[in-house]
Amino acid sequence: MKRTTWATILFMLALAILPPVFMWTGNAFYVDLATRLVILAIAAVSLNLILGFGGMVSFGHAAYIGIGAYAVGIPVYYETYGGADAIASYGGAFHILVAVGVSALFALLTGAICLRTKGVYFIMITMAFGQMIYYLFISIEEYGADDGLVIDTRSELPLVSLDDPLQLYAIAYVALVIAMLMVRTIVNSRFGMVLQGARGNNERLVTLGYNTYLYRLTAYVISGAMCGFAGALLGNFTTFISPDMMGWSRSGELMFMVILGGSATMLGPVLGSAVFILMEEILSSITIYWHLPFGLMLMGVVLFARGGLMGLIKGKGDK
Repeated sequence: MKRTTWATILFMLALAILPPVFMWTGNAFYVDLATRLVILAIAAVSLNLILGFGGMVSFGHAAYIGIGAYAVGIPVYYETYGGADAIASYGGAFHILVAVGVSALFALLTGAICLRTKGVYFIMITMAFGQMIYYLFISIEEYGADDGLVIDTRSELPLVSLDDPLQLYAIAYVALVIAMLMVRTIVNSRFGMVLQGARGNNERLVTLGYNTYLYRLTAYVISGAMCGFAGALLGNFTTFISPDMMGWSRSGELMFMVILGGSATMLGPVLGSAVFILMEEILSSITIYWHLPFGLMLMGVVLFARGGLMGLIKGKGDK
């Protein structure tokens, strides 16, 4: 097998084995760290679908994380303080459905406009829509505005308890594996071939009769829905949500994860998320200016490691 295949298998096995070991040895903090890593990895995998394979540089992808998180927080808020018992009765399945559905709808409406542009204009308009959602939630006093909203109770799902750190991690891990398999299936299908072809030479595919606009819009909607699901998990994990989680800087962090790990690869976004979370934890304990080493690291990867960390793993002989 290729080096990248071995790396994927070994890294995913490590993610499956280490958190239970941490919990059994009394290191619950590392389980929380791994849970955050896996949830953000789902969001990075969703961004990689359109950025790495589709060539669409979205600078507003964190908006879907926020939408997914608020899809959990708002029903729980009404459940806790009364006035919407019918909403609360649906539980976790309803939260996830709303998170995925609203994220997909927002991606459809905004993507239909964004994909009329290209290049730097696409980057700026995606950031503009992301900031629009950011300021929308800042202005809603009912849900805490910029002070955020506490989620008093986590979503209720059949057979599992999200209050148990290991069970929450297991749900997030399984979701990550499914997301990676979904992206792999998509990019290896005819749909994915057209999507990647449009990234390389859109005009040629249009000349051949493909409506690349619809292909790219469909991928954009799928990506938004996946990221919204990650947001629902993140809301349940943190039990606190605020507009800060959907700011443009958060979208930049997702892009950092994809580029650092290696775009247009299966493991790259996950590996990039792991390095990002670990380095953030280590450097922030040393200095408050930890963003500077991060920026230097990204510059080094772009200049000296083509293909990100996965490019280094791949080497010259693994083609």
